[in-house]
Amino acid sequence: MPQALADLDWNQVRVFLAVARAGRLPGAAERLGMTVSTVSRRLDRLEEDLGLHLFDRSHDGTAPTAAAEGMLPAAEEMERALAGFAAAADAVESTAEGVVRVSTPPGVADAFVAPLLARLRESFPRVVVELDASVGYADLTRRDADIAIRALRPRSGDLVAKRLTVTRAAALASPGYAAELGTLERATDARWIVWGRELMHIPTGRWLATHVGEGPHVALRTSHFASQLRAAAAGLGVVLAAEPFCHVHRLVPIAFGPALAAARDALPVEELWLVGHRALRAVPRIAAVWGFLEDLFAHPERLAEADLALR
Repeated sequence: MPQALADLDWNQVRVFLAVARAGRLPGAAERLGMTVSTVSRRLDRLEEDLGLHLFDRSHDGTAPTAAAEGMLPAAEEMERALAGFAAAADAVESTAEGVVRVSTPPGVADAFVAPLLARLRESFPRVVVELDASVGYADLTRRDADIAIRALRPRSGDLVAKRLTVTRAAALASPGYAAELGTLERATDARWIVWGRELMHIPTGRWLATHVGEGPHVALRTSHFASQLRAAAAGLGVVLAAEPFCHVHRLVPIAFGPALAAARDALPVEELWLVGHRALRAVPRIAAVWGFLEDLFAHPERLAEADLALR
C-alpha cells in the first residue's frame, strides 16, 4: 500500500463526503465549518494522495467522476463505522448523565423546549442540554448535535426519525387586532409581519411573497421568529405561524373571506421531525432527552405549561 494511502485519515474522507453531498464547494465548506479555500486545498491533496481525479469542478458546482461514485459507498461505510465506534464508547454509561446537544429551529426552542426544560431536569438532574437554536441544519453524522428537531425528514445517513407534529400554518394576531380586522377580505387590509428577505424562500415566506407582497401594509420585516411573535402579540400585525403558537403567545387565527379562499387553501402544511443517530438512540442520556421531546409534542396540554412559563 502506498504510504499516502496508509496515512489517509477520516478528515480527508469527511471532505470527500461533504463535497459529494453538497455538490458545491461553498455548501461543503458550510457543512464542515471550513473556508472554501481550505476545502479546495484538502480536496486537491486527497486527489494527489490517491492519484485519482474525483470531481469535475465548474461554475455550476462539483460533479463526481466515476472514480468518486465508486468510492462513495466505502466512504459512507467509514462514516457509519466511526459513528458506531463513538456510540460504543457512549453506551458504556449506565445512567443518564452528561451533555446532550439538541439542534432546533429558534421558534420551537423559544416557545416550547426552553420553557419546559425544568421538567427534564427534575427527572434527570445529571443531564446537561446544550440547545442550538438556529436556522441551519446540524450534521448529526458528524456529531454536531445528538438530537435535532427539523422541518424535513432526513433522507440520508444512518438516522432515525419520528414525526412530532403536522400542522397547517395560520394567520395569527392578538385578540384585539383580530377583533378590529374581523373577516379579512383583502390581504392589504391588514398589517403584516413578514420574514427578512434572506428567508423568503421558506414555505411561509413564499406564501407571504405570493399573497401579501410588498407595500405599506408590511409593518415589520425580521428573520427573528421570536420577535415576529412578540410583535404580533403586542398588536402590531398579523404573523404567519403554525397554530400551536397560538397557545404560547395568546394569539388567535384571522378569518379569511371568500376572496381569500385560494390564499387560505394555499397555507403551507408544516411538519416537525425528531431526528437522531440510530447508533446513539439507546445511550441513556440521549434516550432521556429524546423521550422528553417526544412526550412534549405528544401532549398538547404541555403547551399550556409553556405559556405559563413565559408569563
